[in-house]
Formats: sequence, structure tokens, C-alpha cells
Amino acid sequence: MATSRARDELAPPSDLGTDAVRDIPAALSALLADVFALYVKTKNFHWHMSGPHFRDYHLLLDEQSDQIFAMTDPIAERARKLGGTTIRSIGHIARQQRLLDNDAEFVDAQDMLAELQSDNQQLTREMRQVHQLCDEYGDVATASLLENWIDETERRTWFLYESTRRRLNSET
Repeated sequence: MATSRARDELAPPSDLGTDAVRDIPAALSALLADVFALYVKTKNFHWHMSGPHFRDYHLLLDEQSDQIFAMTDPIAERARKLGGTTIRSIGHIARQQRLLDNDAEFVDAQDMLAELQSDNQQLTREMRQVHQLCDEYGDVATASLLENWIDETERRTWFLYESTRRRLNSET
């Protein structure tokens, strides 16, 4: 009863309907967990980068982590604008994230970039699914935000791919 009352007190009015107000914030919450997981992994790899292309990769990952972090507040606020709630703690993130952590002591620079490329591709797929949900409910505002983030994520994927191509070509 208290949970329902608290949720009602937090919920602003929305014309999207009960199902949309339930489903879209839930999808955004899971997306936010993935974004935080990707942010931390990108910073982890940024901090632990080494090798002959250290400076270039270190700066690339710093730029990408800033871009990823910039998504967090708009995602959370969009869930709240719709009348939902969002993540509340590191534990909540861990329970909802779909992207895997990497706690390895050492990861080769090329492997870091390849793993981040794969994670960004997975994030793109997750965002497309949320976009599809928004389309079903007529939530054009959230869909519009997602379109920009999808484009940014595809750009990160492209840069990571291009940064690993030399290795792939030199192995043949």
C-alpha cells in the first residue's frame, strides 16, 4: 500500500496510458543500467590502457565515456517525466544490467576496443527495442531521444571498429 501511494505521489500526469507509463520507464531503467555499466567499463579501459597507441586510445575512451555518461540524466529524467521510477543504487544497476562487466587484471588494448565495440552494438540493439516500444505507445519524445543516442552509439561503434581494423588486416 505504501509503495503504491509513494508511486502515485511521484507520478506526474501523462496522456500515454497506464501500460505505457508502466512499460516505458521499466525499459528505460534497464537501459540506464546498461549505460552505467558501459560507462564504468569504458572508464576502466581508459584508466588501464597501455601499449603503443596509448595516447590515442586513452583520449578516445575518455571522449566516449563522457558521451555515454551524458546519456544518464536524460534517460532517468525521461522515465520520471512519464510517471515511472528508475535505478536507485549500484546494486540496482547490477541487477538490471545486461552488458557484462570486465574485472580482469589485464586486458590487451585491442581486446578492450573490440569488447567495447561489441558492447556498444548490444546497447544499440537494446535502444532499438525501447524505440520500438515507444512507437507502439506513441511516445515520440522518448523515441526522438533514442534516435540521437542510437546515432551516437553507432558512431562510437564505428570509431572502435576502425581502431581495431589495422590489427585485423595485419593478421591476414
